[in-house]
Amino acid sequence: MNIAMIGAGYVGLVSGACFSEFGWTVTCVDKDQARVAHLRAGEIPIYEPGLERLIATNVAAGRLTFTADMASAVAVADVVFIAVGTPSRRGDGHADLSYVYGAAREIAASLTGYTVVVTKSTVPVGTGREVARIIGTARPDAEFDVASNPEFLREGAAIEDFMRPDRVVVGTDSVRAREVLADLYRPLFLRDTPIVGTSLETAEIIKYAANCFLATKITFINQFADVCERVGANVQDVAKGIGLDGRIGIKFLHAGPGYGGSCFTKDTLALAETARQLGSPVGIVEEVVRANDARKLAMADKVVSACDGTVAGKTVAVLGVTFKPNTDDMRDAPSMVILPQLVAAGARIRAYDPAGMKEAAHLIGGVEWCDDMYAAMDGADALVVLTEWNAFRGLDTVRVMALMRDPVVIDLRNVYDPADMAAAGFRYVSIGRPEIDGRRPKLAAVKSGQA
Repeated sequence: MNIAMIGAGYVGLVSGACFSEFGWTVTCVDKDQARVAHLRAGEIPIYEPGLERLIATNVAAGRLTFTADMASAVAVADVVFIAVGTPSRRGDGHADLSYVYGAAREIAASLTGYTVVVTKSTVPVGTGREVARIIGTARPDAEFDVASNPEFLREGAAIEDFMRPDRVVVGTDSVRAREVLADLYRPLFLRDTPIVGTSLETAEIIKYAANCFLATKITFINQFADVCERVGANVQDVAKGIGLDGRIGIKFLHAGPGYGGSCFTKDTLALAETARQLGSPVGIVEEVVRANDARKLAMADKVVSACDGTVAGKTVAVLGVTFKPNTDDMRDAPSMVILPQLVAAGARIRAYDPAGMKEAAHLIGGVEWCDDMYAAMDGADALVVLTEWNAFRGLDTVRVMALMRDPVVIDLRNVYDPADMAAAGFRYVSIGRPEIDGRRPKLAAVKSGQA
């Protein structure tokens, strides 16, 4: 089977590489000539564990190629996936579908023989029908069907998610298209992966409903973390206590500085806007959006509070700036709000991230980027953990204590054990857990006590 993947971004690259691993012939199409040239040279523009090797293997086998020529790729394709961006539209938060509809027009011009055109991009309900209308109007003679096949890939674990998914959603009214896509995903049948067949509209809603529900779980536990801090409870125990209930589940109940990334922020905004336009507003999602925006600002205030009410003139070390570990993605990362707030408050920020510093340097001003995490801590008045990279988990506390001017740790991801940090001499502030102050006494305090 021949596949044309329109868009060589995150979703297109991962999906294209994984389909080629199934044995299909895949051509990834991108209008960015420089991106295509880099991909042909084996240079991967995104950080995703295992993706570089997967692409290299399938390029060498002749199953995966890259081009800027959409016409040639579409002309020989049995299935054409639209995997272009759908960013939030300025002004109203609705998904910008100009790239999707532009791709549909170009696809129409090159169709030959029966083809299934599939929206892989996250799109509001009704988009698939409009794609079908665009193609049908431009090419009344074309033999095609339109389907929706939303992706459920987690950055940092995308290949595993594609190869061993919880489910595959296929939305189409065409029996023929459903059979083609069932054949496309046939390798997953061996693993008993559920294939959920729905209408176009249902598949489009499923994607948004899934992301909005997960964003709601994150926001729910973040708000309960605030309650826990007020009463001296432990939010991690609360999460475990409710998460072991099979109706709730433990995943996405990790308190932190708020969600970010390429999906949750834009998808909650888009769903809220679509629902308002339909006259069926989803108030819970609107509140999630509001609460998450407020959360990021509150985390900057939390850092200031932990620094005795001011960061003016102080050096703040920051570990991690990407929105999650195992990615270089900075889109809507909490750091994009928190660090500028601290800089504006007079802090000197020294930061380190294993993968995101190159991108972050273009997006966040007033930050000194360090070669390793310990360099960031040298002479720091406070240490803030913003992203839970595994490299940060084995912190050499003795070394950190010697490096920092004032051993204050604000852990916004609950990476460390409070008792261990207190025993090591730190004043340790985390999310939704009792604060423990085990830091060494300052020189002035010792003199005062002697007096």
